[in-house]
Amino acid sequence: MIQGVGALGTAENPQIQMLSRQYTCLTFDNRGIGGSQPAGREITVDQMAADALALMDAVGWKSAHVVGHSLGGLTSMQLALSAKERVRTLTLLCAFARGADAVKITTELVFILLRIKLGPRRMRQQAFLELVLAPEERKGDLKAVAKRIAGVLGHDVADIPPVATQQIAAMRSKDLTKKLQELAGIPTLVINGAKDPLGRPESGRTLAGGIPGARYVEFPGTSHALPILKDVQCANLILEHLQQYGDRR
Repeated sequence: MIQGVGALGTAENPQIQMLSRQYTCLTFDNRGIGGSQPAGREITVDQMAADALALMDAVGWKSAHVVGHSLGGLTSMQLALSAKERVRTLTLLCAFARGADAVKITTELVFILLRIKLGPRRMRQQAFLELVLAPEERKGDLKAVAKRIAGVLGHDVADIPPVATQQIAAMRSKDLTKKLQELAGIPTLVINGAKDPLGRPESGRTLAGGIPGARYVEFPGTSHALPILKDVQCANLILEHLQQYGDRR
């Protein structure tokens, strides 16, 4: 289970809670965050994939189903390209083949990022929620939603870890578009939100179209926090995928 930008892999996570009822789950803090500080060297997607493989070695896993969210999806694909025989299936959540697509500059994105970086705490919280929630998801008790998301990130939504800048730089420089065909033979599930400005649905369709045999599922009215707010539906899709293509471990 590989997390994305600014998220602790060791925080409570509804996907892990549900999958762990039937599977042994390996989750971890990416280098430079949480218990994996300091980064130790320049962060790259290749290095993050090597870290995940090293952890598989450490627990004695010859192979695994690999699930990644956002930057974690990009890392998951690089892991599979580096050691294809060790990946039973891929599940890519809110992901993309070209990292620069996730941070494509738009007026709306610049406005959000400026408030996240420079605003007072309440403004930073509101801006972050705008980044990861679709308009339909911003109704009701937003304090409760922010608390729910913070529990998965491992920190308040207003407090972006310093390593996020390095993670975004690593993500921006990685493009696997021309290598997607090399993932042929790995059963792949791609899940994206229809209103996600980061893991855009067109990016998800590109992934599914480029990886032979991949299945694409799009959730209407959802954004980048899809695995948190649509936790049960998302977990059921992943479980179906894993059970169809591999034994329980």
